[in-house]
Amino acid sequence: MAHIGLTTVLVRDYDEAISFYVDAVGFELREDSPREGGGRWVVVAPRGSTETGLLLARPSKPEQLARIGDQTGGRVGLFLNTEDFEGDHRRMTAAGVRFLEEPRHEPYATVAVFEDLYGNRWDLLQLR
Repeated sequence: MAHIGLTTVLVRDYDEAISFYVDAVGFELREDSPREGGGRWVVVAPRGSTETGLLLARPSKPEQLARIGDQTGGRVGLFLNTEDFEGDHRRMTAAGVRFLEEPRHEPYATVAVFEDLYGNRWDLLQLR
């Protein structure tokens, strides 16, 4: 096995999620195709990334709806690596991304936790 291709993130609305991930976080829209039943296959990914992306998915069941914004029980569940922590942190903050802490320097990385528009927690990190 070579890599993980996609990770699903449950969203309330495709267009607001695309706007957040593309405009605020800085990802690119890789695919937005209609599916049967009014759904869409929506994939966003960090610019230049070739292996991984996020599949933005609207819930199809009530139990999925209840998980929007809390897919990992309040833990950081997604990790966004960068080679320009200061620049990306500054740009994302200016675009309205909510960071839950000031950047901190750990032995393994410079890191700060942020939330997506639904409350899912992410690490922005620059590995050492």
